[in-house]
Amino acid sequence: MDMSQYLEVFIEESKEHLQACNEHLLELEKSPDDLTIVNEIFRSAHTLKGMSATMGYEDLASLTHQMENVLDAIRQKKLMVTTELLDIVFLATEHLEEMIVSISEGGDGKCDVSDVIQKFKLIEKGESPDVLADKAESAAAVEVVNQPVINTYDEYEYTILLQAMEQGFHTYEITITLREDCLLKGARVYMVFEVLESLGEVIKSTPPVEQLEEEKFDQQFMVTLVSMEEETKIVQSILNVSEVERVEALPLLTERIHRFFPNQEEVVLDEPSQSGQFVEETGGKAEKPDEHEVDKKPVAGKANVGSKTIRVNIERLDILMNLFEELVIDRGRLEQISRDLNNQELQETVERMSRISGDLQTIILNMRMVPVETVFNRFPRMVRQLARDLNKKINIEIIGAETELDRTVIDEIGDPLVHLIRNALDHGIETPEVRKACGKPEEGNVRLKAYHSGNHVFIEIEDDGAGINREKIAAKAISNKIISAQAAAGLTDKQVYELLFASGFSTAEKISDISGRGVGLDVVKNTIESLGGTVTIDSILGKGSIFSIQLPLTLSIISAMLVGIQAEKFAIPLSSIIETAIVKKVDILNAHSQKVIDYRGKVVPLLFLKDIFEVPVIDDSASFYSVVMVRKGDRLAGLVVDSFIGQQEIVLKSLGNYLTNVFAISGATILGDGQVALIIDCNALIK
Repeated sequence: MDMSQYLEVFIEESKEHLQACNEHLLELEKSPDDLTIVNEIFRSAHTLKGMSATMGYEDLASLTHQMENVLDAIRQKKLMVTTELLDIVFLATEHLEEMIVSISEGGDGKCDVSDVIQKFKLIEKGESPDVLADKAESAAAVEVVNQPVINTYDEYEYTILLQAMEQGFHTYEITITLREDCLLKGARVYMVFEVLESLGEVIKSTPPVEQLEEEKFDQQFMVTLVSMEEETKIVQSILNVSEVERVEALPLLTERIHRFFPNQEEVVLDEPSQSGQFVEETGGKAEKPDEHEVDKKPVAGKANVGSKTIRVNIERLDILMNLFEELVIDRGRLEQISRDLNNQELQETVERMSRISGDLQTIILNMRMVPVETVFNRFPRMVRQLARDLNKKINIEIIGAETELDRTVIDEIGDPLVHLIRNALDHGIETPEVRKACGKPEEGNVRLKAYHSGNHVFIEIEDDGAGINREKIAAKAISNKIISAQAAAGLTDKQVYELLFASGFSTAEKISDISGRGVGLDVVKNTIESLGGTVTIDSILGKGSIFSIQLPLTLSIISAMLVGIQAEKFAIPLSSIIETAIVKKVDILNAHSQKVIDYRGKVVPLLFLKDIFEVPVIDDSASFYSVVMVRKGDRLAGLVVDSFIGQQEIVLKSLGNYLTNVFAISGATILGDGQVALIIDCNALIK
């Protein structure tokens, strides 16, 4: 049997079960006597073991089996939950995650897990040498299997079966028994149903399909099949499915059906359709069977037939997004043509198309949105381990994990968040002794919070630790010659905190495995700014710190202002713009060889884009400047352009591999008139 078709489902479900294990293990550490939590972990481990064995990943199955034994001993109260025991279980889940990653990347999923398995066996020998739960459950299962499975039919099913018989179809009640050591019963049921539906039509199953999918049955189930095939062919086809032990097919006779509904009137039958379906003639009108006519075939990996969600390969969404981006470009072109021709009917059609494509754009962008919990979920276990390594007591609180971000942003934001949390644990939270001496609880708190605001998502990492020492940061910056002592004296607290983002800046007194390797936070800043976001720091000495990250919802289609610089057109993202202004040349001031303006009481530098981008000057006779005020954190700048063209949604396109280091240009877009406009990276311009 080729199992490759189930690989994607296996990987996704394995990740879900491992995440569930991690979450419940953290809960169990806080509530070690709560056996309901142990049952949840056991259930996930048991399912993972079954799937792994079926797919042929022996190391995965072996480790989960041993982990399952220990969990079962805890369930039976033969083992006590201790921190040391949980450490080994966490180590096992780490190995399992490594193997799943290996499989998802095309590997064989092999890993040397002998050490962890040995530790599990030692736990068993020291506390509970005999784990008898499996035997007891097997005995109970055998007893239930021997009970006969009986199908009963309702009135509608009765009608369908009678129609089938009258039209010459065979009807069978087929009892399928799986082997007792079958590990992935849901997958076997799915395979059996695939075979059955290639031979005919399944009218009913006992237990119902929902229970079969959830493996809420023992080794035996029954289906009622309508088919033109002979009994021997049907039986042999089902037996070809691996781990099917026995198949019994009994013809369903008309007399037996009448025993269910002895008073049912005769039914007028129509001719069989070419597709093998049957319809009932009522008053001369053919009625289409409703959705309850036939049990649906179970879908591998789905717990509920009525589920409204499907898994879609992300590559398909990327292709869909790329196609829509081309549509957005053509939409802009049509709008331009419509304005030029000034034809009312054309304008009305284009306006309607713009509204519809706008709705389509919203739907496609929402399809690409992923909850940040996919990133946040890894942090509780990481915090637990780091706290033990640092001999600290730390609790992590996660708020807003359901907040959604574009998948491309999600893919990039994980590493910066890991770095910030590790810094909060290492540099922020004090040891229990220090916290106690300061009148704080021994356990420190780290809060990870995400929320929407406008077209942005904010992620905050807050700790109640020691805060940031301004003098220490300034002294380190001066010694590293990042700033002068005179300049440091004139900086605000917030400006001093931002020195932490300088390249190579670190306040760690010694290098550790946690942080302080001289990398500093510049990597975090660069990554976030490459995503079109910003990061800021607030802190109160002795109270704690907050790192706040602002990110755009999506990176593919953005709102921008088109501006003219001589004969060229450029686009400035609206997310960076505060407002636009007209400034007379006589109002321009000079400060330290820099042209500036007085903007609402602040001195703001002017950046002349025609000089920065070396745009050929055609006409420079205007008596005023068109200025776009942009922001980067707390810093402002005025971008001097020649004209404002207007606001437009644009598709962000990469400049390609040959133009990777173009200063202050993040990409390009194709405008409605076919021209290419470069997109300005405001973060690179503002120093």
